[in-house]
Amino acid sequence: MGSHVTSCFFRGTWLSPQRRIFLSASPLQRLELELDPERSFAMDSAVSDPHNGSAEAGGPTNGTTRPPSTPEGIALAYGSLLLMALLPIFFGALRSVRCARGKNASDMPETITSRDAARFPIIASCTLLGLYLFFKIFSQEYINLLLSMYFFVLGILALSHTISPLMNKFFPANFPNRQYQLLFTQGSGENKEEIINYEFDTKDLVCLGLSSIVGVWYLLRKHWIANNLFGLAFSLNGVELLHLNNVSTGCILLGGLFIYDIFWVFGTNVMVTVAKSFEAPIKLVFPQDLLEKGLEADNFAMLGLGDIVIPGIFIALLLRFDISLKKNTHTYFYTSFAAYIFGLGLTIFIMHIFKHAQPALLYLVPACIGFPVLVALAKGEVTEMFSYEESNPKDPAAVTETREGTEATTSKGLEKKEK
Repeated sequence: MGSHVTSCFFRGTWLSPQRRIFLSASPLQRLELELDPERSFAMDSAVSDPHNGSAEAGGPTNGTTRPPSTPEGIALAYGSLLLMALLPIFFGALRSVRCARGKNASDMPETITSRDAARFPIIASCTLLGLYLFFKIFSQEYINLLLSMYFFVLGILALSHTISPLMNKFFPANFPNRQYQLLFTQGSGENKEEIINYEFDTKDLVCLGLSSIVGVWYLLRKHWIANNLFGLAFSLNGVELLHLNNVSTGCILLGGLFIYDIFWVFGTNVMVTVAKSFEAPIKLVFPQDLLEKGLEADNFAMLGLGDIVIPGIFIALLLRFDISLKKNTHTYFYTSFAAYIFGLGLTIFIMHIFKHAQPALLYLVPACIGFPVLVALAKGEVTEMFSYEESNPKDPAAVTETREGTEATTSKGLEKKEK
């Protein structure tokens, strides 16, 4: 989960052109700019504007400037980012319901408890600061090479898991589908403990092969489309497989990351520096100059995956709560989904007006928590909302506790019948 928390809306190209060039320039160039501010536009073409390491350094040296993004291009980029953020939340929430009911051990969700939620902002802050120091001390090239290989493997697995249900519809009925199981255990006899128990079939291997093609494309070209395919897969898997055990835990997690996001964006330049230096699909991007340059566009707007996954797992929890009410309505899910659209739209609007990086969770957290709570107050279901509980099927203590509670309830029922 640590990779998901580098979450903020940011992009140097959303600052004023002079400010963007100043931040990207070398110390000597900055001194020259301070002495002669008019040089800023002449330097624009020579300043590298990296996107996930994919942009080529340098550029035209004839003194021409990069044309500003058109209003149509900016609107297309903003709208596309909003749509891409909504897709993994919506479909990830639906798949989280099936995941919670699934019997396959490899697809069991990871449940976040209140203790995990309280620790998470601290762990995320340490991780972010550690990455910042790494980029300052060590060579950025070698660090990003290791990160690229790491996310290459993770991206292939995530994309394969994402497209597997969709690809199953395209396989013919007579497709020779064989079952496989990858089992890794520790110890022997009665002390044998399962470390990995992954079940898959031939169709999964085909999906893995198709995902590997995207992985090679990303590794060689770092193209923004390959980046987005991996980013969408990470986001959808996060919403599907990371489950909050109750609404209170969700409020603790979102509240802690609300403070985390504000501090690291407004208080320091750490988050923006790391996100710009990090060569990994931890953000969704869309070019603002797509209409002018096509698929080779390089003037990107960005959205961190943390701004999708963190609110997304809370929205998915509310969908499962809706289903537990057995009223055949998804009131809280649709309310929180609409709240997310409102919060993200407000983030885009404020950033476009003030031309400054914005912590998206500053607007998303109050919206995603506040709107459903207001609906619960209006319907008189606040108690039901905050008493809804999900246990971790992997946690033996939770399973034992549930079993004991069931046995106690059964024994009380038998005693009443005997009386």
